[in-house]
Parts: sequence; structure tokens; C-alpha cells
Amino acid sequence: MARPTALSGFPEFLPAERNAELIVLDHLRRTFELHGFASIETRAAEPMDQLLRKGEIDKEVYVLRRLHADEGAPDSGLGLHFDLTVPFARYVLENAGKLEFPFRRFQIQKVWRGERPQEGRYREFTQADIDIVNRDVLPFHFDVEVARVMAEALAGLPVPHLRMQINNRKILEGFYLGLGVADPAAIMRVVDKLDKLPADKIVQLLTDEGLGAEAADKCLALAQINATDSSFVDHVRALGVSHEMLDAGLAELAEVIDALPSTDDVTITADLRIARGLDYYTGTVFETQMAGFESLGSICSGGRYDALATDGKTTYPGVGISLGVSRILVPLIARGFIADRSVPSAVLVALVDEESRGASDAIAQALRARGIPTEVAATAAKFGKQIRYAERRGIPYVWFPATAEQTHQVKDIREGGQADADPDAWAPPPADLRPSIQPVKEQTP
Repeated sequence: MARPTALSGFPEFLPAERNAELIVLDHLRRTFELHGFASIETRAAEPMDQLLRKGEIDKEVYVLRRLHADEGAPDSGLGLHFDLTVPFARYVLENAGKLEFPFRRFQIQKVWRGERPQEGRYREFTQADIDIVNRDVLPFHFDVEVARVMAEALAGLPVPHLRMQINNRKILEGFYLGLGVADPAAIMRVVDKLDKLPADKIVQLLTDEGLGAEAADKCLALAQINATDSSFVDHVRALGVSHEMLDAGLAELAEVIDALPSTDDVTITADLRIARGLDYYTGTVFETQMAGFESLGSICSGGRYDALATDGKTTYPGVGISLGVSRILVPLIARGFIADRSVPSAVLVALVDEESRGASDAIAQALRARGIPTEVAATAAKFGKQIRYAERRGIPYVWFPATAEQTHQVKDIREGGQADADPDAWAPPPADLRPSIQPVKEQTP
């Protein structure tokens, strides 16, 4: 068999890289669980009409069917989910009678999207979502809560500095309505291109939509407002546009910004350029940039959706944020962002000879019984070779079994220190118990 080649857009990790991913995923799970979010997993496939009923990515959906399926076969018309929000909406409707509302869920799962593979964009990738949904009405304080929970989760990641940008679509729609715009959604789609097009081109596109020069300039001025506190409200008011929806959006965004102070790891910013392209967002919207990796676009985004989940009789409004785990990790891992060991083992029990393997196994079991990840040397090579075996895998400690001449001893192979130890009492420092990652503060793409 010929040596296989890598398949573009489907990232795979070596063990030390996978350990780095697991560290990140475990941190996210612990943070979400601390705030009372329940874990769910939805099926990989959804009916095509369900996948395509919202949003603008119909060309990116992977169709799922058997190789020899006939037209109209029971498994035709299925596609792999391209995000976790649409299947979650279906899940809520399907299980509404069994769920307690407000329902708080987190979901860490693979998704698939038929994009052109490039850094930060993959055909198969992992997302981590949190959402809160309720029946009929979702109080606004949940917008604040999901933002706070995700900001806390982001702050604990060993990655470069993050900037969470928050806006409210009511501000945009209310502002445009206050200008007399007939189709605010069309203007919103133009302004959402500000990252990709120069300001003069945006103004031209706005005038193409029927806006006068003064109105187009005001729309551009609104999009250029940002602040780390609620001072953005005064800047918007200074533009001289009024509308009751604008008032509501400003009040809501100010409440979120005032409740989320910036930290050393995450800057919280009101950014009135943010619109989010998906049509189902109706209020608060989020995007997040990673310092040094702005070319990746938003690595964590979401918002409020008031009508995504409805059965025609009951509506289940929600608010949520999705973190692109693969979008963050794959570029960092390509630059050496890995765990300090390729195996979970904290201890390698040395093997004196094959006849004493049972004794080494017993020591390993005693350590494992107290939660210390341990493995036994593969062969009874010279101790120097066994130590090098541990070094190559990043295992910090080597255990030397007791002999007639000496007691049990454990060696920290990083520092060279060696001391007597009891298999029933010894434990490594907590920092050595599991693989770890050194925080990455600065990276150059």
C-alpha cells in the first residue's frame, strides 16, 4: 500500500498536540459545568430542509447518502450539520416536553462545512457552544450571563490575548429605521463587509442601496464607534438619529458592557460594526479576535435568536455563543503549541528484568489506585535507556523498584533529583499529575 497523503481540511493531531486539545476541551467543559450548563450531543445528520431553512451557507453543506441509494430512498435528503445551533434548535423542539426551561446546554462536537481549506477554516472541525433557551420569553439577563460565562472560559485558555466585540442588532436596525431606510437588513449586510472592503467602497455600496450621502456617512460613522465602556451611547446620540428600537438596543448593549469588565486575558469592547451574517440573530451579537491572528476572523461568535426554534404554536427564544476550538488550536499547534508530554503518564516504573515485571506492575497499580497515571517500561533495557524513553515522551518521573540493596526510589528526570519513596504514599506535585501547556501570550502568524 502506498503511503497515504494528508487530506486537506481535516486536521489530525499527533499525541502531544492532541493532549493540548484535550487540556483546552477539559477547561471549557469544567467552566461550563461550573455555571450549570448540561452537556448534550446531537446527531451528525439533519434533514436538508432543516439545515437550509436559516442562514446563507447552502453551498457548504455536505450531503449524506449511501453510495448505491436510489432517488427517493429513505436516507436521501440528509446533510451533515454545519454548526451546532441549527441542530440544537431541532433538539429543543423535539424534546420540549422533557426539558426544564430555561434550558442551559453546552455542546462540544465535530461539525462539517464544505469550505475551501485554509488556515482557520476546515472541512471538519470542533466547536464548543453554550446556549440558554426558554419558552415564549427569554429575559435579557441571560444575554449578560452567556457573555460572562464564555469570557470566563476564554480567559482561562493558554492562548494569545482575546478581544470580545459585542453589539446589538437593535442598534443597527433602529438607527437605519431612524434614517428612513426601508430595508435595514440590506444595509446591515453591506456594513458587515467593512472588514473586507475600504470605507469609500462601503459608502458607495450604501448609496447603491438608495441612501443619500449624509445618511451613508452616518451609517459609516456608526460602524466606526467602539468603546470598552458604555460611553459609546453618547457617541451614537451625537449622530442625531432617534428611534425607539435604537433606544432599546443601546440600553441592552450598555448593560452587557457594564457587567463584563475586561481582564488581562480578554478585552471586552462595544463595537458597533459587528452585525453577524446569519439572519436568525435579533439582538445581542458577539465576535472575538485573537491577537496576532486577526486574519482568522472571529474565533468565537454568536448572539440572541428569538424565533429560530418554533413549532408554530410555541416559540423558544435563545442566546448562545460558539467557540471555534479548531480555528484557535490548529494555527497555534502549527507554531509549536503542544502539551509538555505526548502521553498522560506522570510516572514510568523501571523494569529491572523480565522476571521482576510482576513487581513493577504492582507498583504501577498502587500508584494508579491513587489517581497517578503510570506505565511500566516496555523492556528491561539499561536504566539509562529507560530514562531516555521517558524523556522522549515527556514523562517527568522514573520509579526504580526496591532491590535487596536499596529501597524504592523515584527520580525527577528534569532536575536529576532522586529520593526514597513509598508506592502507597508518594505523589507528584499537582502540576505534574497531568500534561500541561505553557500559556502563549504572543504569536506571530
